[in-house]
Order: sequence, then C-alpha cells, then structure tokens
Amino acid sequence: MKHVASTFLALVLGAPAALACQLALVLAVDVSGSVDEREYQIQMQGLAAALRDGIVIDALIEQEAHVTLIQWTGSSRQRQTIPWTAIMSDDDVARLAEAVATNRRVWRNYSTAIGEALIAAEDALALVPHCKRRVIDVSGDGVSNEGILPRDRHPALAAGDITVNALAIETDDDDLTGWFYENLIRGEGAFVITANGFEDYPAQIRRKLQRETTRQLSGAR
Repeated sequence: MKHVASTFLALVLGAPAALACQLALVLAVDVSGSVDEREYQIQMQGLAAALRDGIVIDALIEQEAHVTLIQWTGSSRQRQTIPWTAIMSDDDVARLAEAVATNRRVWRNYSTAIGEALIAAEDALALVPHCKRRVIDVSGDGVSNEGILPRDRHPALAAGDITVNALAIETDDDDLTGWFYENLIRGEGAFVITANGFEDYPAQIRRKLQRETTRQLSGAR
C-alpha cells in the first residue's frame, strides 16, 4: 500500500512538469527553387543567430518552450529536419541554434506549397498536445503556387487553436506581405513581418522571434 501511495504521489508531483510547456513553436523554412544556396544559408544562420538573442533565450526558457524546424517546398516535400526540442536551459537553446546553423538542406528545385507546409506543421504540433500556446512561424519569398491553398487550412487551424505568423521576404514588386496578410496568417494577434530581401532576413527574423516568444509573457493573447 505504501508503494502504491508513493507511486501516486510521484505521478501527482510529476504532473506539472508534463503540463509546463507554454509554447510549441514550429519554424517553417522555405527551401523552394527560388531560394539559392546563399539565400538558404542566410536563412539558417540568421535563424540560429535569432535563437541566440538574449530576449528570445529568456522567453523560451521561461515558457519551457518546445521548438522544431520544418523545411518545406512543393507538394509532398515537407520534412521535420530538427525534432521537437524542449527548452529548459541556456544549453538547450545553444544546442538548438547549432542544429539550425548546421541543418542540411533537403530539397532545391521544387515549387511553393505553403498549404502543405501548414499541414506538416499541424502534424508536428499533434506530437506536443501538452503545450498551451501553439504557433507556426512561416518564412518565405513567394506566394503558394502548388497544392492546397493556405486559407483552406484555416478551419482546421482554428479548431486546433493554432496561430500562424509569417515573415515575408520581399524580392520583387508582388507585395508578398499583403498576400501573407490576406491568405496565410490566422489567429488572435497573428502578424506578418517584412524583410526587404534576403540580406534583411537576419534582422527581421530576430524581431519576429522576439515578438513571437514574448507575447505570452507580457500577458497578451
């Protein structure tokens, strides 16, 4: 009987840890054919640097966040290349940032299927149901031109209480920022940040992660 009581107490005491995750963040990175090798490296090195930002580190640790990375391009070509990583310490963030900086590109010459990237992110989020706030962070340099339309995923995303934010990498006069506002983002407080070309990506992804990870701490919802 004593053993049963001890086991029950351990389970009860362990329960808060299982429910402590306040943020599940999917980093969805564009590796379509419009992104050359230099631009891919700008994205990955810029994202790694953003994860090493002090504000971002503190926010991820405070929320015991879980973070994963998905590379996405055309239909049926999305892959979770960095598994869910639980963030409990500075060392956890450092290891995640290094994994991002050295993440090998999976595809090079395919189309832009943003709707299917969202499906891949939803599938990944299903693996961390204990996290309170669930966010998909999409970055890309073009509109969706293959597969399901992003807006067609909005009902499922709403049902899962999933927020989608975006970083539009503007490389021409097509107003990708406006397209992302109208067709991609969803959820209360969802937003788009604009990078004026790939060279501006590192600064803007840092701004984006700061805003994305600290919203919950500031009491916003």
